[in-house]
Amino acid sequence: MPQQSSARVSLSPAAMSFFPGNHWLFFSVYLFAFLVGLPLNLLALVIFVGKLRRHPVAVDLLLLNLTLSDLLLLLFLPFRMVEAASGMGWPLPFILCPLSGFLFFTTIYLTSLFLTTVSVERFLSVAYPLWYRTRPRLGQAALVSGLCWFLAAAHCSVVYITEYSGNASRSQGTNGTCYLEFQEDQLAVLLPVRLEMAVVLFGVPLLITSYCYSRLVWLLGRGASRSRRRRVVGLVAATLLNFLVCFGPYNVSHLVGYVQGESPPWRSYVLLLSTLNSCVDPLVYYFSSSRFQADFQQLLRRLAGGWSPRRQECTVELKVQAAGGGQVQDCPL
Repeated sequence: MPQQSSARVSLSPAAMSFFPGNHWLFFSVYLFAFLVGLPLNLLALVIFVGKLRRHPVAVDLLLLNLTLSDLLLLLFLPFRMVEAASGMGWPLPFILCPLSGFLFFTTIYLTSLFLTTVSVERFLSVAYPLWYRTRPRLGQAALVSGLCWFLAAAHCSVVYITEYSGNASRSQGTNGTCYLEFQEDQLAVLLPVRLEMAVVLFGVPLLITSYCYSRLVWLLGRGASRSRRRRVVGLVAATLLNFLVCFGPYNVSHLVGYVQGESPPWRSYVLLLSTLNSCVDPLVYYFSSSRFQADFQQLLRRLAGGWSPRRQECTVELKVQAAGGGQVQDCPL
């Protein structure tokens, strides 16, 4: 295994042509995603854990897994920041290169899979409400979640296969990059797998999600309340933003790369859009239910010290009344 020096990394001419001074763009996008996505997903994690403790339902378990996937991406994003700050060279130990790439791509495709499972859950809850309410299906949701993690991880293990196949180690040690340049024997393995990922982990989920949400909008258009329709429109818009803007261009690069027989130079730039899905997913959480909206606003008020002295005093009075066995009344608004 080659050892890389912590000194300045020397990039190959091909790598430099990909990033003619634009490495700070990569650093800025990664930093933005980290600063915005991390606190929002941590708030969502607290809310979903609380909801599952109070009243566990399948959709909340699926959304919790989506939140964990986003947090995993965000926690390893500093590796990408170091890479970008080094001019898209890889100054870190080589063992972290395939690990960061594996987690990075796995979490991207986990998002598309979990967004699809949420769309199916939402469609079933509206199309078959009586059947849905009598079947919490928490065990099935856990099984589906495990299957999503397995599918995404199994496909993205191609990162390890590519980095350690053929002369990959010698190539990585000499050009100083991580998963940016590939030899012919690597591309022979990588390009077909990328094409399959674009079809299985993006194309099929997009079709299922589009069908479920189009049917959902049609069903709710016949008598749902305005607030519920507004939530559904927000949920559909956030989901399609993820699929079409964050993931669409990146998966198109898989198709183009397979046809051309090489990775297109613009692939790394559209991958930046996929990074931003961790900032878009909180919109999916917010529009997933009115309960989440209420919990989110309450948690924000608590963190911001939004409880007024009168509200805190009233809360203490209610606790005293409850402890004394007296009649508990609501505090005035």
